[in-house]
Amino acid sequence: MKKRMVLMLAVMVAFIATIGLVKFMQIRAAIAQGASYQPPPEAVTTVVAHEEKWPATLNAIGTVAAVHGVTVSADLPGIVEKISFDSGRKVNQGDVLVQLDARQERAQLAAAEAQRELTRLDFERSRQLLQKGVVAQAEFDRIAAEAKEAEARVGEIRATIERKQIRAPFAGTLGIRQVNLGQYLDGGAAVVPLQSMDPVYVNFSVPQQEAGSLKLGSEVQVAADSIPVSGPRGKITAVNSVVDEDTRNVQIQAVFRNPRGWLRPGMFVEVAAGVGASAPVVALPASAVNYAPYGNSVFVVGDLKGPNGKTYRGVQQRFVTLGGGRGDQVAVLTGLKAGEEVVSSGVFKLRNGASVLVNNKIRPGNDPAPKPEDS
Repeated sequence: MKKRMVLMLAVMVAFIATIGLVKFMQIRAAIAQGASYQPPPEAVTTVVAHEEKWPATLNAIGTVAAVHGVTVSADLPGIVEKISFDSGRKVNQGDVLVQLDARQERAQLAAAEAQRELTRLDFERSRQLLQKGVVAQAEFDRIAAEAKEAEARVGEIRATIERKQIRAPFAGTLGIRQVNLGQYLDGGAAVVPLQSMDPVYVNFSVPQQEAGSLKLGSEVQVAADSIPVSGPRGKITAVNSVVDEDTRNVQIQAVFRNPRGWLRPGMFVEVAAGVGASAPVVALPASAVNYAPYGNSVFVVGDLKGPNGKTYRGVQQRFVTLGGGRGDQVAVLTGLKAGEEVVSSGVFKLRNGASVLVNNKIRPGNDPAPKPEDS
């Protein structure tokens, strides 16, 4: 009985050991197969990196401001008698825009001129009588003062009548009219915006560490959706003497000629300011860069060896330092050499060591000065 039980146990142990050995071999084979598994290649486009010389520029966002810009307003209260302008028109300095009712002032002027004439006659008579010794010096002085007072009164009323004519303080382009015929205006009431459109200022800010590279007279170029790709060029005319305590930025002001009116006060524009001589960079399409919080990178295509020792076409991830942009391109300052083949589209689905299949039938844009079809 005991021999039979020992034999049964020995058989069971041998059976379990055999099954365990078989499973171990199966698992080891599966692990080896998984380690040697090569996922299918990802379809990508590539571009060969070329070294170019780009002008050293500093990019910023700026705002267009008029050299002269005001809202023309009424100097004195009154009723609008005549409107002599149309909204959006150009005017010259001194052009009459609005005439306020000045009938009362003109009547006062007529009375003041009559009084002035009377005092002038009295003054002439008194001077003749003073020469004959008939009139005392004190009486003559009083009459002379009255004559001067009458003359000043005429000048005051004429000035009031002139102030009832609202004129353009400088040449420029008018905005939207804000008054109507017959409307009563209080002193200081808005009439119409007036902006001097040529030249204009562009104000922008740069970090304090970059402010030293911008000098008076340096060339600045601007770009916006509403102006041609090759935007206007201007000159830096002022650098603020203080640094903003909140942002630690320095405000810069540049002046631009604007004969065609492309730049309008209040517009946001992209500013590119020259900060030195041209520098060598590796230019790539912006789509080739994998942007990430921990660092920007690109994928370089080359021949790699797999776990099975076979060579395949794959990618290596390279972290790079980026510079400025130009059209479809972005400048790579460090981390990449000219002549290397770089993935230009499909970077979002790649990882370090992934196999790729290059198909360059359709490539992303790589133009430093693109012209979109809807531009």
